[in-house]
Amino acid sequence: MTVFDIAGPVMVGPSSSHTAGAVRMGYVARKLLNDRPVYANIELFGSFLATGKGHGTDRALVAGLLGMKSDDDRIPSSLTIAKDEGLKVFFDYSEKHADVHPNTAIINLQGEHGKKICIQASSVGGGRIMVNKIDGITVNFSGENHTLIVHNYDTPGHVAFVTNLLFDNNINIASMNLYRVGKGSYAVMVLETDQSVGEHIAFEIEKMQGVIKVTYFEGGE
Repeated sequence: MTVFDIAGPVMVGPSSSHTAGAVRMGYVARKLLNDRPVYANIELFGSFLATGKGHGTDRALVAGLLGMKSDDDRIPSSLTIAKDEGLKVFFDYSEKHADVHPNTAIINLQGEHGKKICIQASSVGGGRIMVNKIDGITVNFSGENHTLIVHNYDTPGHVAFVTNLLFDNNINIASMNLYRVGKGSYAVMVLETDQSVGEHIAFEIEKMQGVIKVTYFEGGE
């Protein structure tokens, strides 16, 4: 446990979970989309749904989608800024019953170049988050480390190709998890690395047959 688990991060807003964590969720979702978002549909669950408006969770999520950090003094005005920048945002405030963490949001995003992604993430305290699902596939990672995410069809060779490519570029894998809908179906591999993964590596992976898309972001952002 660190002081940030007790006091929370440097932030604008009243709550590390409902505000700082929500900003982080939106920010990571933007990075995973790898495009400037122009449309967002956000479903809120649990305490996010019950008390989110009072804590500014809606504005915090949108601030993250705009690329803001938790200490950005523009967070209270994020909904207006989003409108000015052409980001259409819709919130689903309907009552839901789902087995999820109390501070959970599902963010459906579309970018200006047509890219789409659906992220389910939870704010777990102290401004920290956990990404639970990507495009309906269960995953679990914090977004705090350099993270490479490969979406592919579940066929032989993809894991070996990716790990060998990282080895050839002196990139050490800190953790690796594989997820799939079913045998031979849609699959996702999530690799957290000690070194940054550059665009040229992502491009090489995207060229492999059977790879659907590749997303990554830098840890510490």
